[in-house]
Amino acid sequence: MSVEILDGETIRQFVADELAFNASIDCRFANLDTNHDGLLSFMEMAKELMSMRVLEVHFGIDGPEMNHEELVELYRGIFERFDKDGDGNVDLEDFRAEMKEVLLAVAAGIGFLPVQMVVEEGSFLKMVVEREAAGL
Repeated sequence: MSVEILDGETIRQFVADELAFNASIDCRFANLDTNHDGLLSFMEMAKELMSMRVLEVHFGIDGPEMNHEELVELYRGIFERFDKDGDGNVDLEDFRAEMKEVLLAVAAGIGFLPVQMVVEEGSFLKMVVEREAAGL
């Protein structure tokens, strides 16, 4: 983890750079696609989300009031956002589209003033920072 300074425009520029954005999304998709079938199943995505403790760490949903089954249902809701056609799998195009939406929502939330935030190594926000630092 590192502390970085970000603003919404920097994130929007990353998303607009189709080559950089698609390369980062495609790499993450390939890492998640453990059976290499070109699709992400709920289990493939949930395994990653649960290992990162996305809901618990980033949204403060943790503790004795939340049992494992309830967390799985919350993760299923996230998966369903990615599964645009409801077929139980997420293809690369669906993954790209949802990640674009997520990053643009983050950009809108940050706004135009720079903010200091903790970002994890390998995260999309870390890639945004590295792209900007490289002057691209």
